Amino acid sequence: MEGNIKEILESLSPIERKIMPYLKEGFENILKKSELDRVSVLRALEFLNTKGIIKLQINRKKIVELGTNGIFYKKKGLPERQLLHLIEKKNYNLEEAQKESKLSQNEFKAALGALKKKTMIELRNGRIMLNASKNEISKKTLEESFIDELPIEYEKLKPEQMFALNALKDRKEIVEVSDEQIITYELTELGRQAIKEDLTIMENLVEELTSEMIKTGSWKGKKFRRYDVVSPVPRVYGGKRHFVSQATDYARNVWTELGFKEMSGDLIMGSFWNFDALFTPQDHPVREMQDTFFINKEINILDDADKKIISNVKQAHENGVKGSKGWQYKWDENIAKKAVLRTHTTCLSAQTLSKIDKNKLPQKYFAVGKCFRNETLDWKHGFEFNQTEGIVVDRNANFGHLLGYLQEFFKKMGFEKIRFRPSFFPYTEPSVEIDVYHPEKKIWLELGGAGIFRPEVTIPLFGEQIPVLAWGPGFDRMLMDYYKIKDLREMYKNDIKQLRQMKIWVKG
Repeated sequence: MEGNIKEILESLSPIERKIMPYLKEGFENILKKSELDRVSVLRALEFLNTKGIIKLQINRKKIVELGTNGIFYKKKGLPERQLLHLIEKKNYNLEEAQKESKLSQNEFKAALGALKKKTMIELRNGRIMLNASKNEISKKTLEESFIDELPIEYEKLKPEQMFALNALKDRKEIVEVSDEQIITYELTELGRQAIKEDLTIMENLVEELTSEMIKTGSWKGKKFRRYDVVSPVPRVYGGKRHFVSQATDYARNVWTELGFKEMSGDLIMGSFWNFDALFTPQDHPVREMQDTFFINKEINILDDADKKIISNVKQAHENGVKGSKGWQYKWDENIAKKAVLRTHTTCLSAQTLSKIDKNKLPQKYFAVGKCFRNETLDWKHGFEFNQTEGIVVDRNANFGHLLGYLQEFFKKMGFEKIRFRPSFFPYTEPSVEIDVYHPEKKIWLELGGAGIFRPEVTIPLFGEQIPVLAWGPGFDRMLMDYYKIKDLREMYKNDIKQLRQMKIWVKG
């Protein structure tokens, strides 16, 4: 025991020696008296645990506590309580009630919703009518009682407290559920002997051998601290690119190997290239605010497209081309000037097609880039997403070639089970939807569309009718399958633990 203690003491690092005198006093007191930060103290305890001086236990528990707004509302009252006090004296219309209550728009809406759910009010002809008795008004609600009782361990919540938590957790910063680390330890027999030893004699031990010490020879006659080369040390995670960026580069390599050149362009695009050049009518629902993010500015399309192309697109919309009828309406240049966050990368295909040299065919282009749509967030939809785009401009191309390119790309991306089904898009005919099978959800997952550009797209932009194979499947959903991500939103939440575990895309 004595020899073992001597070797252990000679192997103690500076932070271990610093906390040794306080081991009998508990974790919080070690933090105060050692003047070390929490991470350093925890690391020192882990080292001592490895040496057998203590038995360390680290447990985690969830704590429900007040958020920033919760602390404020605990003093002043929840928005529904503030609104109740107001309408208890007098009936107000909605506009007056919000003004008099001095609640923000979000607070006012939350208050109305909470009181309606409890049937304490009803709305009639734009006025708030009180339904609650004086006794009901004076009594604390379940949510108010819950706020008064916080903080509480999540595992110890009673059913009524869980109900209150679920009612409040979707409201901004009223309650928060956090993970708390519980650190406990006890001294071993070896540890009880070790803390009796004089540690001051260890302070003169040399921690490291420097180049200066070697040059001057000052290391001679010194005693070095023992190093334990067996004990585990904290894992070091090297820096690396985000896994989405890695996968994007892999997709670029796939397209490049197939002989494609990359297209690029701005995230903010004029409606002309995003919609009009692709023969999307100006009254199409996809152009409304429900699907598109509009920017409060106009883009001068004459800067991006010459007058001939603009005139050709106008002609295609109003009267059609090559015997077609078009959309039979008056095309408005001002609508085409509206700036949008691009809803697809197909706008890059339109811009590229307008610049291709007819004497240098065939030509093949691709893009992988960010797009934006005003979608409802769920496990497979986001308001921003990556799309991979491609066009093949070839006088001898046909629909079979299109399916062949897609099959080859998806095979290289690791998808064996894919299917094509007929579909409709304003700018391609024939058109197909591309689906891949999701084994966990047991459904076919739609990745995007493909087809051959219609004459109303190719003639105005290219100057003649020619087969242009085009596709634009969603790229993020491919990543979900490879990385076993169940919810699209997990891809961009930047969870450091998740990012450390992500491997490089190696399919193909």
